Amino acid sequence: METTIDVADGTIDGYLAEPQPDVAGPGPWPGVVVVHDVFGLTRDTRLITERFATAGFVALAPDLYSRGGLVRCVRSVFRAMLAGEGRAFDDLEATRRTLADREDCNDRVGIVGFCLGGGFALVAAGGEFDASAPYYGQLPEDGSVLDGACPVVASFGGKDPTLKGAADELETALTARGIPHDVKEYPQARHSFANQLPLGPFNLVARISGFGYDHEASEDSWRRVLAFFSKQLR
Repeated sequence: METTIDVADGTIDGYLAEPQPDVAGPGPWPGVVVVHDVFGLTRDTRLITERFATAGFVALAPDLYSRGGLVRCVRSVFRAMLAGEGRAFDDLEATRRTLADREDCNDRVGIVGFCLGGGFALVAAGGEFDASAPYYGQLPEDGSVLDGACPVVASFGGKDPTLKGAADELETALTARGIPHDVKEYPQARHSFANQLPLGPFNLVARISGFGYDHEASEDSWRRVLAFFSKQLR
């Protein structure tokens, strides 16, 4: 359902999905912050949030473009992700606290993000979250942000032209730091393989450019993420 989230300078929009006890079992449940891709809080992000709830997580997706929409906010949000700090990260921390403070949450909260959101999920792993699941997220330039990071389950596409070698680089960084992790690259998958994007007639162009949904890779990554989060958050 549509909701608002209290943040430092007021409120931002969000989408909340709650588990149903007859499906997910009795609570309290772990929480998951779902960070949208560059397109914002789309139907795809809402469906992903609902899917986490069906699996037994209280899921909340903040709209990082709340203060002006995609066109006005995308640059500032990208800058925050690349810098590893800023208002967008404050919003994510506020979202984490909102979940942790709920009576139906067990106080343990993970974060999952896609594309732009995957970059946020990687950097936020070094903060207060208890597990992180970045999907084809850009690796932080300053690797030290991963020092002391929470457990990470990461997914990349082998045919993603924007992140060549990122899976191996992240695997090396997490192993060197002794951080529990599961990093997998899907050889046949492209960027955004787990997102059903609202591209319409541009879908063909996207696939040629190295972007596109891949059902097999998406479903396998879902199994890995849910198993990893269940272990780390329950």
